[in-house]
Amino acid sequence: MIRKPAVSGQFYPSNPAALEREVKSYFDSSVKPVKAFGIVSPHAGYIYSGRVAGEVFCRVEVPGRVLIMGPNHRGRGTDAAVMSSGRWAMPMGDVALDTELAAKLIALSKIVKEDESAHAMEHSLEVQLPFVQAIREDFLLTPLALGRLSLSECLALGEDLATAIREIDDDVLIVASSDMTHYEPHETAKKKDMDAVKHILDLDPEGLYETVRGRGITMCGVLPVTVMLKAAIMLGAKKAELVDYKTSGETSGDYGSVVGYAGLIVS
Repeated sequence: MIRKPAVSGQFYPSNPAALEREVKSYFDSSVKPVKAFGIVSPHAGYIYSGRVAGEVFCRVEVPGRVLIMGPNHRGRGTDAAVMSSGRWAMPMGDVALDTELAAKLIALSKIVKEDESAHAMEHSLEVQLPFVQAIREDFLLTPLALGRLSLSECLALGEDLATAIREIDDDVLIVASSDMTHYEPHETAKKKDMDAVKHILDLDPEGLYETVRGRGITMCGVLPVTVMLKAAIMLGAKKAELVDYKTSGETSGDYGSVVGYAGLIVS
């Protein structure tokens, strides 16, 4: 199974050299990468969110295994869909899938299922890959698309993910792909987003989920971030850091209706 890019040439350049140049232009070469359990990275077109994503990725060590979770925007397939075999074709080279970690997760979880259809047109995982590839070429990917999960299901999945990572006895970077508030004025979006970010900084997955749902915050990746936080805590995370926050208004000049982008590290 080879999964072809869905948004190459739209969200990011399709030319490999141009793509690598753009991604690396978002990196800060003066920072020293640290070991992390997980990160939160946005998934819009690079013109809007690339800077935030790059600021996060360049600050973390990327191990040989990367699990990327994103929201299932199109609602296709199962609600916790993984691919365990094959490759993802990307402009900067194909990415091999982590059969071992995916199989562990399927065996442990009641909700994770093998499902290629959920990934076919989903962009939220794909746009993270060039940032990983710009840092290291030799890694295995576990792609997981999430939709319509309750808080209890997110917490259980986080525990199962932590168990699977312990059982393979190897380092895994968990990337939670998420944009923040959608299509509200800049100041309103920023206020709501900081309310959500506070729970990430407090390592509070329950509070994050309940705040986003209760306040109607249109953070599309609340499920992946909730799962990542729970898994990171189970694996020993002690702190979180907000690396950057921007809105689309800072690029477009339209502050009346923006999308928010936050980049965080959990270590």
